[in-house]
Amino acid sequence: MSDPAIVVEDLRVTFGTRDILKGISFEVPKGTALVIMGLSGTGKSTTLRSINGLLRPTSGKVMVNNQSIPDLGTRALNQLRKRIGTCFQHGALFDSMTVADNVAFGLREHTKLPEEEIQRIVAEKLAIVDLEGMGHLYPSQLSGGMQKRASFARTIATDPDVVLYDEPTTGLDPIISRVINELILDLQRRLHATSVVITHDLNGAMLVANQILMIHEGKAAFFGTPDEFQSTDNPVVVQFREGNVEGPIRV
Repeated sequence: MSDPAIVVEDLRVTFGTRDILKGISFEVPKGTALVIMGLSGTGKSTTLRSINGLLRPTSGKVMVNNQSIPDLGTRALNQLRKRIGTCFQHGALFDSMTVADNVAFGLREHTKLPEEEIQRIVAEKLAIVDLEGMGHLYPSQLSGGMQKRASFARTIATDPDVVLYDEPTTGLDPIISRVINELILDLQRRLHATSVVITHDLNGAMLVANQILMIHEGKAAFFGTPDEFQSTDNPVVVQFREGNVEGPIRV
């Protein structure tokens, strides 16, 4: 595999007296996809927020494109974030803006591109996510799956090197979830970007992932390939994979 785009070493995050992450370590090679799995509240989103700099960890190393996220000043961090696209769990589209204006938002805020070029990019990205000709609509006029695709178009508008997806299929039915997962895979191939995907969707994880990280009680319970995830006898993975009530995961 190629050099890592993301390096996380001994990542620890504490809120008050609660230890959320207790020494997570992993690497994501350039152009590959890491899927992070685990129960709600185990630290998956905290890991994602540490990668994009929205959260400063208590200790540990977080490197993106050979830059140390916790050590960057505000200006340098904002510059790096232009190369990191984040697709939030609920899309985070602006209701008062059309789909096209949502997709164009980052380009207008962070670049000096002429409006004609911005409109060209918006049309291109909407076509990639199968929303061609729908830029004039508002988010409220779209289905849940279409809103998700619109948020993807906004995320990739700046051609990021790293794309972070926070539970992209939550609340979607199995058919639309499959469509979204295939779109993530397609974007991975088109952009040659490095992806980190948080999901509870086992089928989606098997489709998208080059590597899987399973977090349990703030620690890495498993890190390996999808095939290894399917075959391991790790009790945490087995319980999660098979949906068993009994096991080390307390429910």
